[in-house]
Amino acid sequence: MTTNLVERAHEIADTVLFPAALAVDRTGHVPDTHWETLAAAGLYGIAAPADAGGPGLELPQIVEILETMAGGCLTTAFTWVQHHGMLASVAATANQALREEIVPDAIAGQIRGGVAYAGAVPVPPRMRARRETGGWRLSGHAPFVSGWGIIDVIQISAGDVETGDIVAGLVNAEVQPGITAVTAQELFVADASQTVALEVDGLFIPDDRVVSRVPRPEFMANQNFGSRLNATLPIGLAGRCVRLLDEAGETAAATALRKEADAIRERLDAGLGDATTLLRARADGCELATRAAGALVAARGGPSLLRSDPAQLLARSALFTAVAASRPELKRSLINQMSHTED
Repeated sequence: MTTNLVERAHEIADTVLFPAALAVDRTGHVPDTHWETLAAAGLYGIAAPADAGGPGLELPQIVEILETMAGGCLTTAFTWVQHHGMLASVAATANQALREEIVPDAIAGQIRGGVAYAGAVPVPPRMRARRETGGWRLSGHAPFVSGWGIIDVIQISAGDVETGDIVAGLVNAEVQPGITAVTAQELFVADASQTVALEVDGLFIPDDRVVSRVPRPEFMANQNFGSRLNATLPIGLAGRCVRLLDEAGETAAATALRKEADAIRERLDAGLGDATTLLRARADGCELATRAAGALVAARGGPSLLRSDPAQLLARSALFTAVAASRPELKRSLINQMSHTED
């Protein structure tokens, strides 16, 4: 089963996602058939453990699948990867009724999820939660929420104004009382991810929709797993560039870049227990993707300047990974690396 999922991911990336990636970028729309294909292949459930009805994949298999998807179509992969953060959290929740309601359909891709973590990360948090009878009342700002109009539910996180704990709950991905504004964020690449900014004022999450409440240090430690998943995006893009460099006859360049990607992947895995190590490896992965895409543009020459050429899309996509799901430490590492400076 697990081998079949990995093989199926490669097949979908090569025969469905990559051939359509330029059209997705041009039209700003991911075809519904992309999501249906991923669901039919069982790829919506890869983050679920076996005891929750999932395939029980090991981390290297999950990583390979996510990298493969990113090398097929960044927009599709970026929107879809956030489902797995939601699914992993709900599969582990102590809220048994919510777990039983959501997890089976999320594994099947019949419920598609997204996340809004960023509002809870800063200190003080942009998204705040206040305890009320029967639940939590949220107010604040979620600057980048992807999949609006694609996903069904959002796992939204907020800081408890009394204790500093981080509360996470599920809300339907639709305009409702307490969501006061939904503003489209027009992106220079991956715009088809349908990313929006949410303004929240008095959004109520009842206790039966609460996924977790944990101390802030535990929340930040748990972010390492999500950060590791996001790190697959630049490595996957670099992998696609390497394959295209090979096809262009640039074997030496492809071999060197492939070795770098392998080494960074090992460091990312080693950094799961250390946020500083993980974020530094993520920065190296983003920088590698940018160099790999630049090498591909140079190899393809003038045609790479055309909107019809995949090299320019991969180059813009590589820059996207330098910002998406970022952290201050990642930003500083990237600035230092790209300017050859140190603090």
